[in-house]
Amino acid sequence: MEQWFNTQTLIWLFPIMFVLHDFEEIIMVEKWMKRNSIVMSEKLPKRIADRVIKQFSMSTAQFAVAVLVIFLFVSSSTVMANQYVIQGLLGNIHIFTIITITFFLHAFTHIGQSVILRSITPGVITSLIVIIPYSLVLYRSLLVNEVITREVIFVCLPFCFLIFPVALLAHWIGKKVV
Repeated sequence: MEQWFNTQTLIWLFPIMFVLHDFEEIIMVEKWMKRNSIVMSEKLPKRIADRVIKQFSMSTAQFAVAVLVIFLFVSSSTVMANQYVIQGLLGNIHIFTIITITFFLHAFTHIGQSVILRSITPGVITSLIVIIPYSLVLYRSLLVNEVITREVIFVCLPFCFLIFPVALLAHWIGKKVV
């Protein structure tokens, strides 16, 4: 695999993988929420169901704006990671690591949602065929080429929780702008 993709190429592919996954969500989320709100209310605890329904009840345009806001973070972290690899001025691998770990873990939330709801959920297909394989190849390359270490991953892992307020802010912006 390394002969096809070097580490820098894999880093630059991150925004593309993000867009592929989020296009699936953008296309599906509005209609899926309308069709499955009742099912979520029946299968999830009331508090959780109410929060999920409130958070994701938005138009396709609103969700697209939210994705755009998150995409700005994804793109910025990618530029900084590339700068880190080439030892550039704005180099930072930690933010990229935090965001890509979150992206990888996010894939499993889609799988979990599909299992719990016994349905195809927005994002589950690209989680299985795009996010998980890409993330595994990316992290193998980053580790083998010593761009990051296992210690960097463990240090960055707790900071993944900081992405939740960013996602909530992005959803709020999406709802306010459109």
